[in-house]
Amino acid sequence: MNPSERHSKIYIEIVKQLRKMIEEDGLKPGDKIPSERELSERLNVGRSSVREALRAIELLGLIETRRGEGTFLRDFRGHQLVELLSTFILQDDKAKRDITETKHLIEMDCLRLIQQRNPLEQLHELEAWVKSSDVTDDDFFSKVVKLSDNHLFWRMWTILKDYYNSLNLSHDHLSKSDYLSLVKAMMNKEQNQSVAVYRQLRNLSND
Repeated sequence: MNPSERHSKIYIEIVKQLRKMIEEDGLKPGDKIPSERELSERLNVGRSSVREALRAIELLGLIETRRGEGTFLRDFRGHQLVELLSTFILQDDKAKRDITETKHLIEMDCLRLIQQRNPLEQLHELEAWVKSSDVTDDDFFSKVVKLSDNHLFWRMWTILKDYYNSLNLSHDHLSKSDYLSLVKAMMNKEQNQSVAVYRQLRNLSND
């Protein structure tokens, strides 16, 4: 398992562990969950990885961290987060479609934002980086999402990307020229040109 795949699975393992505690240990909203150290020992991963994964889970609304007290279960039942987490854990066909579709939608929205804002200097820097680097899909779209200058999109995409990678799907394999064509499209003033190129590269329908 390469480092990025291992990193992605940490999120899933911690969510599974919390789910198990909720179901088997009868934890209720307001109850304290194990510390970072305990989770680190139980999952056999580093504390920094546990800390990062807990931040992602907190964004989903399952837990909250109170300074000096620890991490606690939130009152998630009214927000259907049990069903949400069940979807991630079961990883059935619908869950896979939903995660993939949502990741694609965020990427397209970020492309739209960039094309509207037209940050030419940063786009030229992105173009130079693609030309000089061994580009991976995660690295490229990490830069794209950051360039959209929408922090919420960035946080959502980062979590979805990790879940997406953990599903072990047959991922798109884009070439350097594909990424360069996307950068050129982002520079184009014709509205949604970058989304049209993205859809073509991802083999998505225009419906």
